[in-house]
Amino acid sequence: MSITILIIIVTAIVSFVAFQNKDLRARLIFYPVSIKDYNQHYRWITSGFVHADTTHLFFNMFALFSFGSNVESIFLQEFGSLGKLYFLILYITAIPLASMYDYFTNKDNPRYAALGASGAVAAIIFASIMYEPLGKIYMYFIPIGIPSVVFGVLYLVYSYYMSQKANDNIGHSAHFYGSVYGVLFTIATNPQVVPHFIHIITNFKNYY
Repeated sequence: MSITILIIIVTAIVSFVAFQNKDLRARLIFYPVSIKDYNQHYRWITSGFVHADTTHLFFNMFALFSFGSNVESIFLQEFGSLGKLYFLILYITAIPLASMYDYFTNKDNPRYAALGASGAVAAIIFASIMYEPLGKIYMYFIPIGIPSVVFGVLYLVYSYYMSQKANDNIGHSAHFYGSVYGVLFTIATNPQVVPHFIHIITNFKNYY
């Protein structure tokens, strides 16, 4: 079984159980005050396995399946038997690292809480972009595929902008920092991805 499918199964089970048990969900979500005051550090990880509702769960897991399967396959090609381990490390470490900014800005804010795998999924998406910057990403209501690198830039700009001004209960900063972490992890584990990325971008005509 692929790591991508395993993560989806575990996340779905935990999320559906938490849908029925609000007390459990409250104990698993990312709540900076409890991490700071009560040393509930497990929340750094468990928050990535619970979701607000079935729609939230579906879109995160659909994105993970769409990009994760590709990234896991690339990692297996690049790192051999260590590929699955690298993929798992990327996903799991992205959950807390994507939330680090929100922790420091809200560790004394009892009204702030967050949940969901969006930060980790963003890391996977941007790992995919580093390897395949001209891969096509299709979005609702847009009839043509958007080159993944264009989508990535727009996504980063949007996430950063919204994290600075929005008050819509969406973890835009986690999306932003998860994306950045996905790029940094990919470069750290395979520095050759940088010249590969540049070569594809500068020779984009050969890929169309």
